Parts: sequence; C-alpha cells; structure tokens
Amino acid sequence: MNPTLKHLELFAGIGGFRKAIDLFCEDNNIKADCVGFSEKDKYANLTYKSNFNTSGEIEIGDISEFATDRTKIENLPDFDLLTGGFPCQAFSMMGKKKGFEDARGNLFYSIINILEIKKPKYVLLENVRNLKTHDSGKTFAEIVRSLEKDAGYNVTSDIFNTAEFGLPQNRRRIFIFAVRKDLQPNFMKVKMPKDLVVQKASKLNGSTSLYKYQNVLDGLLEKEVDEKYYLSERIKPTILANGSKNFKSNSEINQLIARPLTATMVKMHRACQDNYYSDEFLNSDNPLDYLNLNFTKEEQARHKIRKLTPLEALKLQGFDEDFFYNAKKAGVSNHQLYKQAGNAVSVNTVYSIIDFLFGKKLMKL
Repeated sequence: MNPTLKHLELFAGIGGFRKAIDLFCEDNNIKADCVGFSEKDKYANLTYKSNFNTSGEIEIGDISEFATDRTKIENLPDFDLLTGGFPCQAFSMMGKKKGFEDARGNLFYSIINILEIKKPKYVLLENVRNLKTHDSGKTFAEIVRSLEKDAGYNVTSDIFNTAEFGLPQNRRRIFIFAVRKDLQPNFMKVKMPKDLVVQKASKLNGSTSLYKYQNVLDGLLEKEVDEKYYLSERIKPTILANGSKNFKSNSEINQLIARPLTATMVKMHRACQDNYYSDEFLNSDNPLDYLNLNFTKEEQARHKIRKLTPLEALKLQGFDEDFFYNAKKAGVSNHQLYKQAGNAVSVNTVYSIIDFLFGKKLMKL
C-alpha cells in the first residue's frame, strides 16, 4: 500500500504548499490528503477552491478565532505535516516591522495552539528572510522558543532563493522545519541546509511534474499580450526613473531573472521594484545581445514597455496555466491575481525542500 501524507495547510493563500505537496506525492506514488485549510481572504479562497477539490475537508476560515477554541482543534483529523506561510507584513522590510506588536505577527501563536493539541510529526513554515534579523533576532528567537519549549519540536531553518529551483525570480524566503522531539529525542538530527537542498533538486532534472525555466525568455513571458498591460506615455518616465529626492535606486527593465513579486505590484512601482519588459527585448532575434545596448532613459521611454500579466506572475511562482484559467473562470479579477501571486509561496521551492526531507526516507512519513 502506498504511504499517505496527511497535511493541514494554514494561511493557505492560493495553495502554494498544497500544490507542491500534490506534485511531490504524484511523482513519488504517495497519496496526498489535505485534511483542512485556513484562509480568510475570500478571493484567495475562490482561487484555492477553483483549483483543489476541497470536498470533505475542514475549512477553518479565520485562524485566530478557530485556534482559540480547543474543541475545534481537537476535532481536526490527525495529520502528519502542518504547513503555512504565516503573515509576513509584521516582519517584512516593506512593512512597518512591528513584529509581535502587530496583530498579524501574533497569528503565529495560532500555529502553536494547534501543535500543542494535535502534535503532528512535522511542521514546515515560510516567511520573509527579514524575520531572522527582525528586532535584533529577538523575534526569531521567540519563534524557535515557542516551537521547541511550548510545542515540543526540534527546529532547523535556512533561507532559500526561488531562482535556484527553476523559477527565474530572485525571491529569498526563510523556511522553518520542525520535527516532534519524541521522534528525535536527543538532538536535532535533520537539517535542511540550502546548498544541499539545491544540490539534490538540481539532480531531479526532468523527473518531476514541476515547471522549470532557465530565465524569463524560456517559455515564461509571452511575446504578445493585451494592450492594457502596456505603460502609457505619461507613466513611463515615472516607472523608469532612478528615484526621487528621498529614494534613489538603479531602475532597470528586461531582467532575465525577475525581481521578487510583491502583493502590491498591481499599483506599478518603479522599475527598480517591479518587473517590466519591452517588446524590443522580447521580440529581439538576439535578446541577450539586446541587453548589452546602453539606452538612455529618454530612448528607453520611446520603447513599448509592459508589466507582467497575472498569468506570467503565477508562472513565476510555479503555477501552471490551468491554475490561472480556473481562477479566472471562477471570477477572480486580475487585481486579486496579482496580489495572490505576490503573496504566494513558490511551488518549486517547497517541492524541493519536501523532496530533500522525505524523498529518500530521510524523514519517515
């Protein structure tokens, strides 16, 4: 009988963890069983349900309300793995960095409440890399303390870049893996060092169901898109500017490896913060040679420049075209899809970590 990986997905968003688990299980003859999920954003829920069969699963909704009710937690089916990208705004470099002073930061303790009662074997969490240094390391120390002392787990972590797992996006996130202490009673035996995870992932080659791209030109960006994605003549100078009086940065377009997607990219930030591409680059006979041409900002502004489409943004996170079209069919707007892609966990990164941990029985399902 094939093994089963039962998991609970908290702060699910559009299901990046679940998508990775489904693909990993499919590739390794393991049955994936999601017992429940939590997500309070109604549009993310719409995208989630349009892409996953959630029949019979517990829909937790607002985790802060659920996790304070012991009976509700006890009534959850047993599961092996808890996953979640808990809210990062309280810790991110783009946020106000209030950490546990922010109500969103306190949602972390909802995870602890569930772990203390359900005691799954494993935990895999994701957050912004700034989490590790926030408040001089005190925030991360409290997270580790809570997992180890309160919930009873051994903890390891590292920072992973999406670009190293076949998705051309420089997106660095911290992943925290925890193992129940009775499974490792004496010391932390399992680590997931980034270099070893990358090394193992590189050897998978074409043996997985993942979508992989060498760069944005490798079948990821479309050469022709709707006119609505192009920058107007009025906004081009602002987008291309190197900054203003209080903000200076080198503003560049046509990045082969995209900048990290943001939840606010629908607003269009400068080209040092978001991703923009010119038709001249995308349709060039030699795009790499094109990058060596030194255009002035004035010359560049005369080019036809566009932002990413929602489909391209989702592909940069490892989701396929069907995922996008299922969400659109369900009525999810482009505005929400941009936000969802920016908030999502990268599918390939999660898959690679899970494959490293479980692929050769390093951890027992």
